[in-house]
Amino acid sequence: MTNQWIDITQPLNQRIAEWPGDTPFTYEVTVTKEQSGSVNIGKLTMSTHIGTHTDAPFHYDDDGLKILELPVDLYIGKACLVDVTGVSCVTKADLEPFDFGGAERLLLKTGSHPTPTKFPENFTVIGEDVGPLLKERGIRLIGVDMPSVDSETSKDLPGHHSLYRNDVIIIENLVLHSLEEGYYELVALPLALEDADGSPVRAVVRRLQP
Repeated sequence: MTNQWIDITQPLNQRIAEWPGDTPFTYEVTVTKEQSGSVNIGKLTMSTHIGTHTDAPFHYDDDGLKILELPVDLYIGKACLVDVTGVSCVTKADLEPFDFGGAERLLLKTGSHPTPTKFPENFTVIGEDVGPLLKERGIRLIGVDMPSVDSETSKDLPGHHSLYRNDVIIIENLVLHSLEEGYYELVALPLALEDADGSPVRAVVRRLQP
C-alpha cells in the first residue's frame, strides 16, 4: 500500500538509554489478573525527557509555557524533512539552501543517535543562528533525531533558547533513518500533562505527494 503511516517513535522499554543522571524508564505489572480477578495493572517510572518527547518552554525557562498550554495544532500537519547527516553543528548556512515548501514543521535527519539503547558520546547540535531563520521561514516546530538540540555538557543551552526566542517548539529523539528528504504529514501529540516541562509523544508520518 502507498502512503502508509510510518512510526518514527523510539519504543519505551527497559533497554532505552536515559540522559546521563536522569530517571531511567521502567514498567512493571503491579497488580496481576490473578491478584485482581479481572485485569493486569501496570506502573510507569520515567523522565519526561526519555525516548521521543517534546520540550515545553518551562523545561529551560521558569516562566515558560507548560505542555498543556501549548497549542495542539503545533504537533499535527505538514513537515519538511532535511538530511544534514555528517554536520556536527547545524547552522543557518546549512539550512538556507532548502525550500521548506510552506511547511510549519521541520524534521532534521542527522544520523548522530543511531542506537536508542546507548546514549551517544557525541551528537549533532543546533546553532544559535538557526532560530531566526526558522521564524523567518514560518517554522513553528522542529523535530530532531538526537537527544537534545544542545550538547550534553551545555549549561546555557544556546540552541534551546534561540529556538524559544523565535517561537519554535522542539521534539527530540525521533527515529528518522528510514526517511528520505521531502514532505510529510506529521502527527506527534504529547500527553495532556498540565504542569509538565515535557512529554513523551507518539510520532508518525506519511509521505505527501509532491
